[in-house]
Amino acid sequence: MRVLAVDDEALGDKPDLDATADEPSHARISSWLLARVVAGKLRPDDKLPPEESLAAALGVSRMTLRQALGSLAQQGWIERRRGRSGGNFIREPRIEVDLTGLPGFTEQMRRANVRAGARVIRARLVEADADVADGLEVSRGQQAIEIVRVRSARREPLALEETYLPAHLFPGLLDHKLTGSLYELMRSAYSLAPDSAVESLEPEISTPEHASLLEVKPGTALMLVTRKASTAAGVVVEYARDRYRSDRTRISLQTGVGSQVATELRVELT
Repeated sequence: MRVLAVDDEALGDKPDLDATADEPSHARISSWLLARVVAGKLRPDDKLPPEESLAAALGVSRMTLRQALGSLAQQGWIERRRGRSGGNFIREPRIEVDLTGLPGFTEQMRRANVRAGARVIRARLVEADADVADGLEVSRGQQAIEIVRVRSARREPLALEETYLPAHLFPGLLDHKLTGSLYELMRSAYSLAPDSAVESLEPEISTPEHASLLEVKPGTALMLVTRKASTAAGVVVEYARDRYRSDRTRISLQTGVGSQVATELRVELT
C-alpha cells in the first residue's frame, strides 16, 4: 500500500479548475483521478492524500472534493474506509458478469472487456448423485461428465465452475482441451449447445476447499449460480453450480417489457 502526498508524482499535474469549462469542478476532479488510474499511475490499494489536504491543493472546498470522490466510489474505483487508518483508497472495480442470453464465462468476460482464463481442477466420469441426476434429468447412478474449473480474469480467480454433462450425449469430450469455452465445444463438436436455461442465485458461505481455490478466506460470502440448461429441442445438456467471488464480481441481467431473454432468472425469497 502506498500512502500518497498531494505532491506525489503518481497524481501528476493537477487539473486547472480556474479555466472555463462545461463540466463542474467535481466532474473534472473525477475525470483527472480516473485518468491516473486508467494510465496505471494510481494503483489498487493506493491511499489518496487526506481530503482536507487534497481539497486545499486543488483550490476547492472539501464538499466539492467529496462529490468527486463519491462519484468514483459509486463506480467502484474508490473505496472509502473508516477508522484511524481509514481514508480513500484506489480499488479495482468489480467485473460485470452479465447473464443475459445464457453466455458462458468466456463470453461474460468478453462483454466486460477482460480476457478469461481457466484452470482445470478435475475432469472425469462420475455417477450422478441425486442433485446431478435431477438437474440432468437422468437416472441416479447414470454416468455424467464432471468438469471443475477455476475461472480467472486480470490474473485473479473470479469463479469456481462445477459443471455436469450427460456422458451419453458427449462421448470423448474429456479428450478435448477444456480450458476454453465449453459451450463452444458443445456447439462445434456435438451440435448440442445450450439454448435456454433456468438459473437461481443465492448467497453461500465458502468452504475451506472453495476458499482455497478462489484465494479467499474460509467463510467468505460467495454468489452461487445454479443452472439447468437445455437445447432448442428441449434436451437437458448441462447442470452447473458456479460460485463467484462477491468482492470481485457483480452479476447483472438485462430485461425489458416485451423482450425475450434466453435465461430465466429465478429469485426465491425465504
